[in-house]
Amino acid sequence: MIEIKEVLQIVFTLIIGTLGLAAFGIIFGLIYKGIDRKLSAHMQGRIGPPIRQPFRDVVKLFTKENIVPENAIPWVFNLAPLVGLAASISILLYLPIGGFDPLAAGKGDLILILYLLIIPSLALVIGGFASGSPYATVGAQREMATMIAYEFPLAIIIIAMAWLIGTNPQVNATPFSITALTQYPVWSLVGIPGMIGLIILLFVLVVVTPAELSKIPFDAPEAETEIAGGLLTEYSGRNLGMFYLTDAVKTVVMASLIVALFFPYNLSPILGFTGIPAYITDVIFFLIKIFLVILFSVSLIRVAVARLKIDQIVYTYWVWFTLIALIGLILVMWDLQAVTSGWYNPVLGLV
Repeated sequence: MIEIKEVLQIVFTLIIGTLGLAAFGIIFGLIYKGIDRKLSAHMQGRIGPPIRQPFRDVVKLFTKENIVPENAIPWVFNLAPLVGLAASISILLYLPIGGFDPLAAGKGDLILILYLLIIPSLALVIGGFASGSPYATVGAQREMATMIAYEFPLAIIIIAMAWLIGTNPQVNATPFSITALTQYPVWSLVGIPGMIGLIILLFVLVVVTPAELSKIPFDAPEAETEIAGGLLTEYSGRNLGMFYLTDAVKTVVMASLIVALFFPYNLSPILGFTGIPAYITDVIFFLIKIFLVILFSVSLIRVAVARLKIDQIVYTYWVWFTLIALIGLILVMWDLQAVTSGWYNPVLGLV
């Protein structure tokens, strides 16, 4: 009887936690989209829409008629947005949010997150192909090429983090556990060469983020001025609204992932807070960190760089950023090898 109660309690916690994380991702994703649009407009000398505009857009989309093209595969066309939104929310279950441990922490979180990040993009691709539109077909092809391009440097970053946690003598934790990365911040585990390597990996992840979110300069799959919206050309009503929410939640997901990997610090221990004030302080600090990540990885890049052609996107990620990520990985591995062999100390330097 006790076991049944424990199982029911776990299920209830997961359900409530999932609903809470979904609300968090959607609300703050839309807020950050509004802030991003406002800041980008000011950077370009425009007034821009109000910060609450994304909320208005979503409400309007969900009240509009949902049109399915004549040549589409209806059930695939309607299912793709729901799958993309569900996958984006699922990733939040495995990320530490606001100083709290992940709701569904496990031993292979980083690998699972890497796979889950692919699903929203695949939902866009499948929905584009299922719409029967030539513009959406071109956009789906571009999205697949972009996915293949940026997944390689992203995988190198994940491998570097797992290597750092799994082989470091100061850490006793599962290599691919994101909880271990929050307990043992990576900057405290390396010396100067490893720190340079981590800075390089952080730079690559920041540049991968706009491609994951299909933002300028890596928005060739949508490219309104070229293929009329590409993947989303035939979408309208609630289906387009769900893709809009997917983008908002995925923005929070990518920013939270960068924070979890590189900036998992909390402010309450420094200020000496405990209890409810500590939770509030850590959540606010977490939201500020997410805002700064979005500012540097989305807003500034989107304003400063023009859209790249699809062949330029693939070449940039496959060649330049893959090589840069490999250099960062090599520096981290070399630093760990030096520490393990005993002739280098992260604090004292050469010994």
